[in-house]
Amino acid sequence: MYNNILVAIAPDHGEDQTKALDVAQTLASEGATVTAVTAIEPIATYIAASIPEGFEKAAGEEALKGLRQLIGDREGVDARVTYASAAGAILDLSKELEADCIVLASHKPGWGHILLGSTAARVVRHARCSVHVIR
Repeated sequence: MYNNILVAIAPDHGEDQTKALDVAQTLASEGATVTAVTAIEPIATYIAASIPEGFEKAAGEEALKGLRQLIGDREGVDARVTYASAAGAILDLSKELEADCIVLASHKPGWGHILLGSTAARVVRHARCSVHVIR
């Protein structure tokens, strides 16, 4: 069905993130590329001054390790970590990879995000390809 799928993973959301990978693999055509990505949000400058040097790099390495564990033995799934806000990172990477589908989970919204979580809502509004939102 799709040839190049980007799967956004937010391990800190607590829900089972493997569901998004399962959906991506179901939607993938034979020989498709699936890329799982986790975004490390930028640290505010007023906080960054009190964080030890190398913290962001260590956080990225830990996130990549966790992402690879989540992927497990799934064949054809690549892992990437970006250092940007989640929605922006997903949209930018989807353009860079020429993704034809984005798969992401949406947490149960509060009053501020009645229909979708804020990241999912931004991705749905601005993506140039199909977006599958998992609940």
